[in-house]
Amino acid sequence: MAQRWASMVTDDELMLLDRTRAQLVVVDIQEKMLPHVAEHEQVLARAACMIRAALEIGLPITVSEQYVRGLGPTVPAVLEALQGGPFQRLEKVSFSLMRDAGLRERILGLQRPQVLLVGIETHVCVLQTALDLLGAGQRPYVLADAVGSRRPIDRQTALDRLRAEGAAVTTVESAIFELLEVAGTELFKRVLPLVR
Repeated sequence: MAQRWASMVTDDELMLLDRTRAQLVVVDIQEKMLPHVAEHEQVLARAACMIRAALEIGLPITVSEQYVRGLGPTVPAVLEALQGGPFQRLEKVSFSLMRDAGLRERILGLQRPQVLLVGIETHVCVLQTALDLLGAGQRPYVLADAVGSRRPIDRQTALDRLRAEGAAVTTVESAIFELLEVAGTELFKRVLPLVR
């Protein structure tokens, strides 16, 4: 039975995160919006944790900003977490990152089909981006403890819809350990303090 199952699964269907195929996208964690998000301090802390881990692991990072003139720039805590690492920061007006030419080109151009999503708001920009990623043949991983909305019901409904549509919904810690694969390595030792 195990042999039969193995022969039915292709590499493209594997669900586990792979650090050579993954990228991180930070969606619109901006100064004028974040304070209105339910449990925003936890969302910010978990997103910052994922950013720091992604830098250590070597994932490409993209940061989007929705209409900066109205919503302000990315919050300082996110920029602090990004310090010392390469990332690209792009402004947009479309809700889905994939409907902005520059962001779509960046995300698809990395040729890393596993797209980890953190940010706000879950039921608007995160949801629409994840659905468009699915439509583009990518695999979105929405990190539930690092996404938020102003109203908890909007966040929960969006996560339920994302699961139903085929997006992976997981947590920051789960994603980090999947990307690490094994304990005891130098990389594991550098990343472990981030999740403690």
